[in-house]
Amino acid sequence: MPLTPSADAILSGNRRALAKAITLIESARPQDRSRAQDLLNELLPHTGNSLRIGITGVPGVGKSTFIESFGQHVISQGHKLAVLAVDPSSPMAGGSILGDKTRMEHLSRDPAAFIRPSPAGKALGGVALKTRESMLLCEAAGFDVVLVETVGVGQSEHQVGSMVDFFLILLLPGGGDELQGIKKGILELADAILINKADGESESLARKTMLHYQSAMSLLSGNDFWKPEVHTCSAIERKGITDCWDMMARFREEAGNCGALSQKRGDQNLHWMRQLTDEMLRQQLSDHAGVAALMPSLREQVIRGELTPVTAATEIIRHLTSE
Repeated sequence: MPLTPSADAILSGNRRALAKAITLIESARPQDRSRAQDLLNELLPHTGNSLRIGITGVPGVGKSTFIESFGQHVISQGHKLAVLAVDPSSPMAGGSILGDKTRMEHLSRDPAAFIRPSPAGKALGGVALKTRESMLLCEAAGFDVVLVETVGVGQSEHQVGSMVDFFLILLLPGGGDELQGIKKGILELADAILINKADGESESLARKTMLHYQSAMSLLSGNDFWKPEVHTCSAIERKGITDCWDMMARFREEAGNCGALSQKRGDQNLHWMRQLTDEMLRQQLSDHAGVAALMPSLREQVIRGELTPVTAATEIIRHLTSE
């Protein structure tokens, strides 16, 4: 079956077509959802050929500066880089600044790079709801390294680990106090930790911080083929950037050789399916006329203590499945 013009344009590396396709993916309109899934199904055989990297870190750690330096090095090695940068949405107005391109001035002008800022919206885990689909589109367009820059470190950052091959945490030079501020569950997701801003007066402090985290990470169990590594770097001086990329390339080779990479992606797809099922069920609930009519009364009864939440939820599900 011949490809549609949109799919053909994306496969040929047309950046405008890629940007329009991501906009289609992010649309909440029902008619756009159907078109987006048709496009993804066309492109699916041409995806999966990139190294998927998740990057997170505490506020002010220099994620954008790191990605700027790291991305330029990756491109210098002959790769094409896509950056999916998720900006936090305002809980009040719902808007996002979407300023990542301005923070990655050189990278945004490089023809081998594609930077797409997206609002986090109501998504948990610091990643936009459609980030996974956007990643597939970038792979189909020929980008063989895809970075997902997240909002920041938090309890729900597990979403990042469920969609990437390699999960990197950036931290600032600091002692054990900072270690207390990072959730153990986040550290367990990390394939590597980089202590950024290891330059000037902070260089010796960065080395001490590296030792703190090396000690902490030694207490966590890794997987059979990879033990999480801790290093220092200076994104602004581009120190440690080459070593970081070499480490990721080594990870990909070892994960591919033992079959861990294909198994991980298969598990991620199953997790994605379950997550989408939950999302679609919630959408079906909100769209159901009978449930919408019932909700005000149930809410009031639950608030007044006249009805248990379990009974109310059971009644909602009964209305949803009765038709």
